[in-house]
Amino acid sequence: MSHDKIALVTGATSGIGRATALGLADAGYRVAILGRRQKELEAVAAQHERIVFQAPCDVTDANAVKNYFEAMLAALGRIDVLFNNAGRSAPGANFGDVDVEDWNAVVNVNLNGAFYVAHAAFRAMRDQAPQGGRIINNGSISAHVPRPHSAAYAATKHAITGLTRAISLDGRPYSIACGQLDIGNVATDMTAAMTQGVLQADGRLAPEPTFALRHAVKAVVTMADLPLDTNIQFMTIMATDMPYIGRG
Repeated sequence: MSHDKIALVTGATSGIGRATALGLADAGYRVAILGRRQKELEAVAAQHERIVFQAPCDVTDANAVKNYFEAMLAALGRIDVLFNNAGRSAPGANFGDVDVEDWNAVVNVNLNGAFYVAHAAFRAMRDQAPQGGRIINNGSISAHVPRPHSAAYAATKHAITGLTRAISLDGRPYSIACGQLDIGNVATDMTAAMTQGVLQADGRLAPEPTFALRHAVKAVVTMADLPLDTNIQFMTIMATDMPYIGRG
């Protein structure tokens, strides 16, 4: 299936972002991708003819985000779906030993960057004709329950939940829907170590199951495909047997 809808994916050069960009393209969207690395963006764009716009952008730079959106909108005309995915973590540390620079780095990407991108998308969706669109924020199961030694990541992902709710409320007059996908233990290069052992709340190291990346992509496409009068506000997708339920 093909249609004229435009989807933007941030953090699109690896992992969930790359797979989702390709999945949305397969689902018929014309896809714009955003990331920091030009060569990696070009490599992703070369994999699918429906990836129709790419440019490097650091989401922690509000002016860079503004310039990206201006160029994307000039090229493609509008935006219908944003998968607000760019994020990072920090080295694990007990709260008392968290490095302030690590804290700021995580906040700058996971919260400030998510705000800059969602803000630009919201304004475009509000001002375009026909009006409206959908913002899908990539949260985490850490938006609900933290892992040990992950204060910065957990705090920013809790904040994404508040951002999602605020966008949902303020977007109603403009046909802007906003939902959040909370993903747990999807199988990517970043989670490969989980099958060997992850620190648990009781201090043990224990392996955790993962699930196939294609299912997370399908969840994003399902949310994106809904009409704007219908919204999945929050969705959690995870490995069935991971210890999240009952964590702690």
